[in-house]
Amino acid sequence: MSPRSRDRILANLEAIYRDAYERAGAAGDKTRMLDLDAAYQREQLLLEVLIDIRDALTAGSSGTGSALEKLAALRRLSKSP
Repeated sequence: MSPRSRDRILANLEAIYRDAYERAGAAGDKTRMLDLDAAYQREQLLLEVLIDIRDALTAGSSGTGSALEKLAALRRLSKSP
């Protein structure tokens, strides 16, 4: 089973938050809209990091690399600007 694409994951996240944001807007709940906006940005960033880690662990090894290779990939990722 291949992992879900970055675009698909982020699109799903956006759809979930957009729906809640629109409901809060329809109810006139400005505070909730601000909270949802901040939460969306935070979760988007977290997902980006998790996807980068997933990609680093599977890059070039088709998921069969040794634990040391995977740790080296994580180390390289953490040193990237």
